[in-house]
Amino acid sequence: MKFTHLHTHSHYSLLDGLPKIPDLLDYVKELGMDSVALTDHGVLYGAVEFYKEAKKRGIKPIIGCEVYMAYEKLTDMRANIDSKSYHMILLARNEIGYKNLVKLVTTAHLDGFYYKPRIDEDLLEKHAEGLIGTSACLNGKIPKLLLANKLDEAEALAFRYQTLFGKDGFYLELQEHKNIPEQAVLNEKIIALHKKTGIPLVATNDIHYLRPEDADAQAILMLI
Repeated sequence: MKFTHLHTHSHYSLLDGLPKIPDLLDYVKELGMDSVALTDHGVLYGAVEFYKEAKKRGIKPIIGCEVYMAYEKLTDMRANIDSKSYHMILLARNEIGYKNLVKLVTTAHLDGFYYKPRIDEDLLEKHAEGLIGTSACLNGKIPKLLLANKLDEAEALAFRYQTLFGKDGFYLELQEHKNIPEQAVLNEKIIALHKKTGIPLVATNDIHYLRPEDADAQAILMLI
């Protein structure tokens, strides 16, 4: 069965991701995968290098970003407003989508930057064409609503995103992490939401390291 990683961070996710682009793509090739997405936090710093290096290796590059969604509006910049910020995965499905992704990330930095580059749902609505969206990790808005048992709000938001991106353009993410018990709880709620709404599921892995030993080494460095 073919599998494509759609939630992947490189060292361009500053202070958060470890893999360098060539190493990431070499490992993708080693695993026999023919495509991979790059979804660094809030930025597109690695997009050009990622595209060129992937093409050299015969790998299909999927350019994306794990954007920061403002708690309210991207222009709101009062103290602690983003203590409840949200994540969302955006993937460019075509040239229009790539251009819209560039617009979103640029606006996030020029108009929405407050500790982090942020967009909001109004801006997303204006630039959703050509993009695929997913509900992201535990820090996604839908996952947080589900974990808070705000099921009706989560369902309404999921339908809103499906309207923005189209029926084949929005997915609910399932992830697995043995050290995060909340993830198993969330997966059950995500599956229940899928069964109720028909919004499709996608299996991802919130990748920040290439191999488990890389994560262990990084943890040791952070303790020194």
